[in-house]
Order: sequence, then structure tokens, then C-alpha cells
Amino acid sequence: MLTQSETIGLTDLFASRRYFRKFETIISHLGRVAGVMEADGNLDRAEVKILTRYITELTFTFRALSLKYLLVGRDTGRFFGSLSIDAHESGFPAADEIITMASDTQQAERHLAGMPSAHELKKQMVEVIVGERVVPTKLQFAMSQRLYYEELLRGQLFWPRNDPQAVWTGNLTEERRTFRLHWAVYDSQVNLPVIYMMDVEDTGRTALPKDQRRWPEAQAHLMAQALGGLKLVTIAKGFDEDFDDLHPKRLRRFHVGPMYSSAFTKQSGPISQVLEAARAPEGQDWSLVWTEEDLRSERVMTERSGWFSSVERQVFALDPFAGRGAETGATRMERSIVLPARVYQALEEMGPPGFASVRKFVVSPTGRVLRY
Repeated sequence: MLTQSETIGLTDLFASRRYFRKFETIISHLGRVAGVMEADGNLDRAEVKILTRYITELTFTFRALSLKYLLVGRDTGRFFGSLSIDAHESGFPAADEIITMASDTQQAERHLAGMPSAHELKKQMVEVIVGERVVPTKLQFAMSQRLYYEELLRGQLFWPRNDPQAVWTGNLTEERRTFRLHWAVYDSQVNLPVIYMMDVEDTGRTALPKDQRRWPEAQAHLMAQALGGLKLVTIAKGFDEDFDDLHPKRLRRFHVGPMYSSAFTKQSGPISQVLEAARAPEGQDWSLVWTEEDLRSERVMTERSGWFSSVERQVFALDPFAGRGAETGATRMERSIVLPARVYQALEEMGPPGFASVRKFVVSPTGRVLRY
């Protein structure tokens, strides 16, 4: 877990609003990045749909947080705190913010029931402005909290834990169905959203999502293993060994972030120099890392199970180059970086080591995304 010194609170109203605008802009580009990946053949349409769903949930989560902290730094008549962000490692809000938001959702209806309606709050604001000739900050704060709780009740947010869902992808035979499982977490160790996808062959008697015994067990197993510190091969092997009739053929993990910005993060190394050299205007001084880990089953071996039966076990292919497979626990790991054109230009001019093999998704001033 991060120490207190590694997180900062955005106590300035204008800095807070700039932060949320920046993330709204960045996240809006990620759907187009996924579209470019589909065009390049790195993702199929169904995978893009899954990723886009989680990206949309992140958008709604940031929108809710922006409403919660809409009046940060103003005298609202009570101490309310400020948005806590991981300014050193991830650039994203601290995981505690997402955990608190999930707790707030459980009590949103009760809070709204005890608040004046939006119409009544607006009426009171007008009365204060006209009658007292002052800014109705406390009423504005009450309105922001009402909007925050309403946004929580609309749902479709990115939670600390987003439990596995199963998408049927076809039948190989009558006894062998295929599913794509997907789930996500807000990893509290690195303060980043992490998305998982697993392609599974199911030889159970009942289709996995309809199996009242196996499906809850599989969901619980995968969520317990959704830790950034675990290698993909460890997760996949554990699943393969715990479920004799579920056969993981491919497991992927997508890390969304870190986000670097000269205005909000304390980055070190080449990226810091690139952002400084770019001298990009407000809203364009950022870069976002996107990392994909991919593990594939290479072949199947058969193991005895008891006296009269046998089970399938997967043998996973690890990266053969320079022994990196044992280190990464994956067949392939690919890093990408999303950045505005101004920052990309500075990156190309400086040519820092380590970036040559990184895929670059460059956002033009018009919002178009190109891959380099």
C-alpha cells in the first residue's frame, strides 16, 4: 500500500477542476485507441466492446468524483476534505477514493431522502443571491452533493471490485463450450484500474454461467487472484488446477495507467524531461501508459485423477526471449503510450532510451488517434 507521503490532496478549486477535465479528455481518447488496436488486428470487436465498457465506467466514476469535490477549497460551512491522488506513481485517484465511493453508493438513497430537492435548492440560491447579494456557497455545496449521490444511483461505475462476467463465444463440440470471462479491479497497491480477460473451454455438464455450484466458485477464485503482484501464469495455473472441467486457453491483463502530467504528478526519468521539453498548453501536457500482458496455452497434457479418470492440464507458453517469460510470467507483454501530438513531437526529438519499442498512440488536436 502507498504511504501517506505518496498521495496528495487537491485542495485548490481550479486545480481540482483542471485535473478532472484532463482525465475526462484522456479517457475519451481510450475508446479510439481500442478502435485503432482493432484495426491493427490486436483486438477483435468483442474485446473492444468489453474494454470500452470498463472505460465508460471509468468515465462515470470520474464524473461522480468531480461532483463530490465540485466546491473543494470553498467555504462550505463544513470540512469536507479534498480529492486524494497518487501523484508519485499512478496519477490516478487513490484507491481509498474508489472504496469510499462504493460505500457512499450503499447509503445514497438515504442521503437523498434527507436533502431538499434540486428545484428547492435552486430556489433557495436565487433568494440568497437576490436578497443577501452573496454567493450561496453552502447551497451550491448541497447541490453538488445531491448531484453526486444521484450519479452514484445511476450505476455503471468502476468499483474497487468488478466481479467476473461470462460471454458465450461458441461450442467446439456438444460437450465443449467456450466462454470469455472478464473482470476488473482498482488495484490498491498501485492505484490503477486493471482489466482481465480469460478465454475458457468448459467441459462441465451444465454451462458455466448457469452452474449454481461452479460459477460462484469460479468468480470468487478469480477475484481472490486479481492482484497486480501475481504473474499471469500463477493465476492461470491455479485456476486450471482448481477446476478440472474449466480449461483456461488465454489470459490477458490490461493496466490502464500510469498517467503523467507536469501539472499533477512528480514523475522522474525521461518522461519528465519530455513533458518539460514539450511545453504543451494546458490540457495537453500529459501521457498515459497502457500495458497488456498476454498468456496463451501452448498445448494440453493429461493427468490421472483418481483410479479411473484423467483430467486436462494446460502447458502455457512463456516469452522465449532472454528468459523473460520466467520473469514476466506471460507469453507476451507489450507497453503502449497515449500522448498528445505536441508531447509526441518532443519525445521523437529527444529520443530517450527505452521508448523505441513502445507503441505510441498519438492524439491529434482534432481528437484523431494515430499509431506510430
